[in-house]
Amino acid sequence: MRFGNLESMIGGWFIGAFEPNFYTSQDFEVSIKKYKVGENEAEHYQRTAIEITAIISGRARMGTHYLKDNDLILIEPGESCDFEAITDVLLIAIKCPSIPEDKVVV
Repeated sequence: MRFGNLESMIGGWFIGAFEPNFYTSQDFEVSIKKYKVGENEAEHYQRTAIEITAIISGRARMGTHYLKDNDLILIEPGESCDFEAITDVLLIAIKCPSIPEDKVVV
């Protein structure tokens, strides 16, 4: 058995082919992220990976889509999207496969 803490990870990312991590996997990456109202991320896309986001709580805008509690979005490779927290947001993000240099900021 092993124990860790999300606060020791970067950007909430704790599973994947990067450091630091809690578990190394080439197959996927997982992050649990908290955003305060108004926080945002620049428009970006993945060259190869798909990106899946589940909004656990709160409301957010991803590209032109507005998401709320329990909403899911899957972004295909090459599709670009930015992010804005409309309220405080808790989400889980998954990328498949784990390719740390795959992200391209537009």
